[in-house]
Amino acid sequence: MTPNNIVNMALLLGLDAIAVSDHNSSLNLPAVFDAAKNTDLVIIPAIEVCTNEEVHLLCLFHSLNDVMNFNETIYEFLPPIKNNENVFGKQLILDSEDNIIGKEEKLLINALSIGIEQLLKISKSNNGVVIPAHVDKHSYSIISNLGFIPEEYEFTCIEIKNPENKIQFNGKYITNSDAHYLENISEPIHFLEVKEKSIDGIMEYFKEH
Repeated sequence: MTPNNIVNMALLLGLDAIAVSDHNSSLNLPAVFDAAKNTDLVIIPAIEVCTNEEVHLLCLFHSLNDVMNFNETIYEFLPPIKNNENVFGKQLILDSEDNIIGKEEKLLINALSIGIEQLLKISKSNNGVVIPAHVDKHSYSIISNLGFIPEEYEFTCIEIKNPENKIQFNGKYITNSDAHYLENISEPIHFLEVKEKSIDGIMEYFKEH
């Protein structure tokens, strides 16, 4: 997926807001923001992080600056293993016109060398919100790997892949498309009751208990 086809598909589907979250990287987010700058589409800057427990966490931020600072910090905890393009494909960095301007050399699918607790502190220092991702999946989820959702982490929201799955949690639930391909971007069938259509409005929804 490129910045322009993500933005244009979201507009074609009539979505109000999308969170764009590569695995362990935010380097393509500036291009996505540029591609959407003359539209009404709200882009939530985000990263899907894999911690050393092999738990996927969706990290959302108020601004592009916040997520880029967060990215710079967690990059130091990404193992220095070079991407094998023949196996995992190219990790390209694009501009707002979908031109290739670089590529990430470290393998982005690896787990960071930090755990959930430290990740939460880094996110909080960058004004972020952390949501355990696809908690009902049998791999890379907090329930599959820890067996439960620790209350001390004070999550306000969890993401469920299948809303028919009943997960015990004292907070909000969301379901999204978790799209890895353009055709997987969902139509507007899931909604949030927010005070305003903006990044801050959506972030406040997720921060409130």
